[in-house]
Amino acid sequence: MKQANNVAALQEYQQVGTQGSVNYASPYKLVQMLMGGVLDRIASAKGHMKRKEIAEKATSISKAIGMIEGLRVSLDMDLGGKVAQNLDGLYEYMIRRLVESNTNNNVLILDEVMGLLAEIKQGWDDIPDEVIISAEKHRRALSKPVVG
Repeated sequence: MKQANNVAALQEYQQVGTQGSVNYASPYKLVQMLMGGVLDRIASAKGHMKRKEIAEKATSISKAIGMIEGLRVSLDMDLGGKVAQNLDGLYEYMIRRLVESNTNNNVLILDEVMGLLAEIKQGWDDIPDEVIISAEKHRRALSKPVVG
C-alpha cells in the first residue's frame, strides 16, 4: 500500500467518525478496520431500509461507498499487480451495486456486497502475523531517509 494512499484511506475512515486508534494503525490494520467499517455501515443501511428510514439508509450507504473508495485508493497497483487490479474492479463493482441498492431499496444487493466484502476480509484476517510483521519491517525500511 502506498504511503499517500494510506493517508487517503485514513482520512476516509476518519470522515465517518471513527478516529481513536486509527491514527496509530498499521496499513494492514487500517485496511482491516475499513473493511469492518464498511460491513457495519451496510448492516446499518439494511436496518434503515427495513424500517423505511430513507435518509438514514442513504447516509449509511454513502459512508460505506466512501470507505470502499478509501480501500480502492489504498491499492498499490505497481506492487499488487493482478491482485490489486482484481480488487480494484471488485471494489468498483461493489460501489455500483450499493448505488443500485440505494436507488431501488434492495436489501438483497446489500447482502451480496456484504458477502463479497466478508470473503475478502476473511482472507485479509487470515494473513499470518509473521507475514504482516515482515511487510511492516520492509515498509519502514523503504520509508527511512537515505543519509549520505
